[in-house]
Amino acid sequence: MSTPANASRGTHLPAPAGVVHVLNPGDVAIGTRDDRLETLLGSCIAVVLTDPRRTIGAMCHIVHGRPAPAGERHNAAFADVAMERMFALIRARGITPGLCEAYVYGGGNMFPQVFRHAHVGDCNAACALQALADAGIRVLARDTGGQVYRRLSWTVGPLPPTVCAVSV
Repeated sequence: MSTPANASRGTHLPAPAGVVHVLNPGDVAIGTRDDRLETLLGSCIAVVLTDPRRTIGAMCHIVHGRPAPAGERHNAAFADVAMERMFALIRARGITPGLCEAYVYGGGNMFPQVFRHAHVGDCNAACALQALADAGIRVLARDTGGQVYRRLSWTVGPLPPTVCAVSV
């Protein structure tokens, strides 16, 4: 796996002017310009949605690419629930989700000795990308797969998210 062009290794980001939202598995958050959205990924997937002017940003941390079972329809660890919740947050700010742009990260194979081919990270990435395609949302960049953990940070504004990839 190649390191993304915007990757930073071992650098510390300056403090944002706004609020910092640190997402754990199954979290969904929204921020406005100068807020920072951060998470750490292995096989999980993070989807970042933003309006084209980059004044609003939302992020989710998907654990399970498959649809939520009936008893888990509240659990944003599942891709369909996380995406629905993110879309609702975007709509509440007066923005149509289909007009947003997306970035997708994660989906690594954290156990390459056990899973040499298809693995949960692949499934998570495919499900997230399909959900975005179904919603008509353009993916501007993605960094998925490989055998790395990814630290993702984005300060809502004109620059793309920053990814620091760490090999397993």
